[in-house]
Amino acid sequence: MSTTYKASGVDKEEGYRAVELMKKSVLKTHNKSVLTNLGSFGAMYELGQYKNPVLISGTDGVGTKLEIALKQKKYNTVGIDCVAMCVNDVLCHGAKPLFFLDYLACGKLDANVAAELVLGVTEGCLQAGAALVGGETAEMPGFYKEGDYDIAGFCVGIVEKENLIDGSKVKEGDRIIAIPSSGFHSNGYSLVRKIFNNYDEELTLKEYGTKKISDILLTPTRIYVKTILALLEKFKVSGMAHITGGGLIENLPRCMSKDLSPVVFKDKVRIPEIFKIAMERGNIELNEMFGTFNMGVGFTLVVDEKDVEPIIAFLKELGEDAYEIGYIQKGDNSLCLK
Repeated sequence: MSTTYKASGVDKEEGYRAVELMKKSVLKTHNKSVLTNLGSFGAMYELGQYKNPVLISGTDGVGTKLEIALKQKKYNTVGIDCVAMCVNDVLCHGAKPLFFLDYLACGKLDANVAAELVLGVTEGCLQAGAALVGGETAEMPGFYKEGDYDIAGFCVGIVEKENLIDGSKVKEGDRIIAIPSSGFHSNGYSLVRKIFNNYDEELTLKEYGTKKISDILLTPTRIYVKTILALLEKFKVSGMAHITGGGLIENLPRCMSKDLSPVVFKDKVRIPEIFKIAMERGNIELNEMFGTFNMGVGFTLVVDEKDVEPIIAFLKELGEDAYEIGYIQKGDNSLCLK
């Protein structure tokens, strides 16, 4: 009997079925700038009218948050996380996300699971206004265990060079505005999974109501694109930071020059209850929490002092409960927690 690819563990027909299941939702993200259909060797995207465009790219994955999704067989949210981790990063430079590509790897492909994962990606792209122009599904038996999946993504955004935000305009005395997260987002889950290891436990929290731990932990990362792009049409913003792994301590200093330091008042940060529970159960010191998790702050703006109140008022009109948490001082580029 001859050897086949299917006998070695790779089912091409299941791959074709997965693509068919994904197609309808993926096409919802396309716009007139997408010049190719799914299945081409490369995706073509027309830039349109820009004077001096700068392309901003970003790539990321979901990390061990996936383990919770796989154990709970809830596959349609982590794709949003994958998109969010990429588009929020390019947004920090004032860039509008144009298009996104995903990479899905597994031990044995289940077309229905793959389609659900990509359904989350398409939802994230719709929230970000980005076109999902392509991707790769890799079935790798013997490398990944059956039932294991990994997902990563790549995003390209665009901004006029004159509107590029690179931190060079951040100055001493500027203020820091926080925009809330939806929870842990997609960072610190290697620690989170040790603290909350009973996914069926129910908690009653102000932010979530009564939910299973697994549902709280699988809350998708917020996508800030439409809010921030609307803000940038009306206000000058000197710097922005997406608060991911390393929390405020590692990420805030990245949006300014090396001779400046952000100062954050711990008592001004509105820490959601789930972080306080994690801190207590894990016996974690507060500074370690701030250096690992976003602590309820998903995105930050650095703005001129005179613009703080009007920006917060504008964000409130958009449904964002933004608030001031600190300021910028001369320093060695390390964050000062007061």
